[in-house]
Amino acid sequence: MKFKRNIEEKLEEALSTSPALLLTGARQTGKTTLTQELAKDNKYYYLTFDYLSTMSAAKKDPKGFIDNLPKPVIIDEVQRVPLILLPIKRDIDLNRIPGRYILTGSANPLLINKVGESLAGRLETVTLFPLSQGELLNRKEDVISKLFKPDPLPLPTESLSKQALYEKIIVGGYPVVQNLSASRRDAWFRNYVNDILLKDIQNISKIEGLSELPTLLKLLAFRIGQTIKKEDLSKLLNVSASSIQRYLLLLETFYMISFCPPWRPAMEKRIIKTPRVYLIDTGIAAYLHGLTVERLLADPIYTGHLLENFVWAELSKQSTWSGLDIGIYYFRTASGIEVDIVLEDSMGRVIGIEIKNSDTVFAQDFKGLYHLKETLKEKFVRGIVLYTGSDYIPFGSNLFALPFSYLWQTAESDR
Repeated sequence: MKFKRNIEEKLEEALSTSPALLLTGARQTGKTTLTQELAKDNKYYYLTFDYLSTMSAAKKDPKGFIDNLPKPVIIDEVQRVPLILLPIKRDIDLNRIPGRYILTGSANPLLINKVGESLAGRLETVTLFPLSQGELLNRKEDVISKLFKPDPLPLPTESLSKQALYEKIIVGGYPVVQNLSASRRDAWFRNYVNDILLKDIQNISKIEGLSELPTLLKLLAFRIGQTIKKEDLSKLLNVSASSIQRYLLLLETFYMISFCPPWRPAMEKRIIKTPRVYLIDTGIAAYLHGLTVERLLADPIYTGHLLENFVWAELSKQSTWSGLDIGIYYFRTASGIEVDIVLEDSMGRVIGIEIKNSDTVFAQDFKGLYHLKETLKEKFVRGIVLYTGSDYIPFGSNLFALPFSYLWQTAESDR
């Protein structure tokens, strides 16, 4: 099944102004399909470094390889030959034509090789996440913009059972798994994780002895939404803390995990400073947990962490096409006051979001949001508690309880 991606308009704008576009993201998110669709009317030449002969030719003579390519060109899996970035820079400086290069990467080459810094001012980078819930429904949702607008929030228009919500979490957003049975989906996740951890990372990093990566990823899956201590992971895996740091960077580079930084307002001195870890896709997190919808219905501890990861992922996806420049954080003080997710725009305005795995909401569920509101005054726009019920419930000025499905109900219309 073909899905329309909500960042298409942003990519088209980038190609109209920037000489090079870098589309990054995990394998199997649809980067190749998307770039070829965007470029089909412009007669782009296409090649991929997944082919050994092409990769070998580029590595042997990066400059000659780039000089002799037809332009415009799509270069797929560019992270396999990061040395071509300098020849691309030289070519762009001689031919500053918008849309001359479309580069894709399943690992972020700018994290792997500092040569990427030389493309500053010539390259626009966009990340393609797995499918959002709106994309699965063929709508361009943008709850972020709605929450920051001064207008009254639109009322919820759909209801969603717990079972249906948990099914979305279990399946995740990779396009290929959407219509698979549970057993075939698990087989795909197993092969996918093994390919990334045991092949792609090994091939790119050239680091020996990465056998701990599968175990580390599983440990992280049991710690989603939490801060992690490298020393604790070091003891569990019997490797050095410096090795853990290197492994975490590799998992982040290959879009298996991501870190949510703490939000630190100037007036708050005693706050937790360590980032929280999330997996890019809740389907993989659930697979690593061995979870089913039935287990989620029976075990609120697992479900709470996965719901938080799910909301973080949906907001991260929407942030790539939202018209606002926002940061996504969490907030926690040393005394234990916390807010699961904090959205901050470029003007310092803040949205606080709490995640509650319950059909009912009480005033104490807004404790962290009350703290933000009292602290930030006019910079506090709204506080939201997302819950598994179906009603829109005001809890005071600019404080609301909303159903989880509200995250993808705020499109202008279905496409």
